[in-house]
Amino acid sequence: MDIERRNNVTVTGNRQGRAVVLAHGFGCDQNMWRLTVPALVEDYRVVLFDYVGAGRSNTAAFSEDRYASLDGYAQDVVEVCEALDLRDAVFVGHSVSAMIGVLAAQTAPERLGALVMVAPSPRYIDDEGYRGGFSAQDIDELLASLESNYLGWSAAMAPVIMGNADRPELGVELRNSFCATDPDMARVFARTTFLSDSRDDLKTVTVPTLILECTQDVIAPREVGAFVHQAIPGSKLVTLDATGHCPHLSAPEATNEAITDFLARLR
Repeated sequence: MDIERRNNVTVTGNRQGRAVVLAHGFGCDQNMWRLTVPALVEDYRVVLFDYVGAGRSNTAAFSEDRYASLDGYAQDVVEVCEALDLRDAVFVGHSVSAMIGVLAAQTAPERLGALVMVAPSPRYIDDEGYRGGFSAQDIDELLASLESNYLGWSAAMAPVIMGNADRPELGVELRNSFCATDPDMARVFARTTFLSDSRDDLKTVTVPTLILECTQDVIAPREVGAFVHQAIPGSKLVTLDATGHCPHLSAPEATNEAITDFLARLR
């Protein structure tokens, strides 16, 4: 299989620089990084891709069995890295992709040498001693709504997830991204995402790690950022001057500054 075609891989920037892999979250595609790419291309080899079912990926490659767990998505990341022969790359994952990056780094440690987690959450459902932001009933209702009327769910949830009500165009962009995702594949990815529990996997992280959180985020509240930071020894937690779940769109300058500062310190 042509991995680069399967995941619509795009490579840009400085071919001699360290590779930085940008991974989008649920319901999104690589276009969500368009405000970050310009901050990286001078010094880094920038790799973008779409998960199967998103963007311009090859949807014929979709397998419900494979993508019923985050391991399937992590395997895609590893295969993209292998296809490009990336070594010691920096993986920048938004939302659920942050945990996918953790799993990929477990599987192929020679491929990924650092992690940047943008609004990560290892578990969305509250648990004893842990606040994920949602009750089990909340998630059941969210998934039922998504599965019964994906377009309606997208229209209702995108502005809530994006936040920044004073800039409705951001919510519209996220809604359009959700609606452009194949609904059947989105349902599988949503169930995989919102029912996941990657808390134990955080303990396996040994590479330099940056965690970016927002001051207000309905998907990943600040308690989650603190949990991830505590679980990964030596990690750095930065609270961005930003709200909502997509700071790379709502506050790109602050997000880019945090990422490029972290990258510079890796040299």
